[in-house]
Amino acid sequence: MSNWLERTELLLGEKSIERLKSSHVLVVGLGGVGAYAAEQICRAGVGEMTIVDGDIINPSNRNRQLPALVSTTGFPKAEVLGKRLLDINPELKLHVIQEYIRDERMQELLRNKFDYVVDAIDTLSPKVFLIHDCVKNGLPIVSSMGSGGKLDPAQVHIADISKSYNCPLARVLRKRLHRLGIDKGVTVVFSTEGVPEHATIPCDEPNKKTTLGTISYMPPLFGCIIASVVIRGLVENN
Repeated sequence: MSNWLERTELLLGEKSIERLKSSHVLVVGLGGVGAYAAEQICRAGVGEMTIVDGDIINPSNRNRQLPALVSTTGFPKAEVLGKRLLDINPELKLHVIQEYIRDERMQELLRNKFDYVVDAIDTLSPKVFLIHDCVKNGLPIVSSMGSGGKLDPAQVHIADISKSYNCPLARVLRKRLHRLGIDKGVTVVFSTEGVPEHATIPCDEPNKKTTLGTISYMPPLFGCIIASVVIRGLVENN
């Protein structure tokens, strides 16, 4: 295969490319944020990835989610994205887990050696479990806060969770993690933009009280920023 990473190597250097190739990144949640994060991580040359999602693609995903097309409706997100990642890099060592991960299964998954973990989970309880278990196991993690109900890219920030503000999801997450003895040490991507009342409707899904309106570019932006945290973290710690 031709040196498809030559432009990346020009920017980062050969040593960093080798570091990325030897890294294993876990991405949990392959919706609007997670799928874009996974693709950018793959395109940067990370050599091994585990992707996790138990959901299937439905028509309402098409306004923002990378795997969501008319032709992929009804297919598992993990399966569709997995094929796409291997089409980008056939040499990628890819592990596809098509299930909702929680509780003991989360602990089992994190026994693997990951160099970085991406949390792009939508629901609160498994999100808390993943972050808690990563901190407990000393695994670097970057977590996505709420990208729904947002329009302004200039209000998106990267910070430790202890420094996050004006984000309802981050506020609830901080409280939950505090009960588990975690007050800091988790990098988050969040927006300080307020959510308009008209963009919210009630939701009967577990761990979700509301459904938020979304625009095409905000979840992908969160995903790309998360990928930047992962890639820079891997090469800067080389």
